[in-house]
Amino acid sequence: MTKKVKIIVLDANILLRAVLGIRTFSLIAEHTDKILFCTPEVCYREVAFHIPNIARKRHLTTLQEQEALATLNELKQLVTEIGEDIYGGFRQEALNRIRERDEKDWSIVALALAFGCSIWTEDQDFFGTGIATWRTKNIEFFFNE
Repeated sequence: MTKKVKIIVLDANILLRAVLGIRTFSLIAEHTDKILFCTPEVCYREVAFHIPNIARKRHLTTLQEQEALATLNELKQLVTEIGEDIYGGFRQEALNRIRERDEKDWSIVALALAFGCSIWTEDQDFFGTGIATWRTKNIEFFFNE
C-alpha cells in the first residue's frame, strides 16, 4: 500500500456527481491509493436528503433510487467522513471567508483550513476564499502534481 501524500476536501456536489454518474466515482476510486478524499459529515447527509428529489425529477425508478443510495454508502469507503470535532475550531474563520457567498458551506472551508488543503467542487462560492479549488474538468492536474 502506498502512503497517501495529498488531501482534498469534496463538496457535496462532487459526492452527488460520484453517486449519480460514473466518471467522478471512477476518478476517486482510481486515486485513493495516493490521495485522502474527505468531506464534512454534513455533506453526506445533504446528498442523501437530495437523492429522492433528484430521482423524482429525473424519473428514476425506485430501484435506481435505491442503487444511488447504495452507491452513496459505497462512496463512504473511498471518501472519509470527518466530524465537526476536527474542523469546528475553524468555524469563525471559515464563516468570515465564505459569508458573502454561502454560509451553509462553512464546514467545507473549515475542513480545508484544518487540513491545509484544497477543495474539489463545481460551486463558484469557494472562489475568493483563499483556498485552492479544483473542478472535475481539471482535477487530474491536482492528482498528478
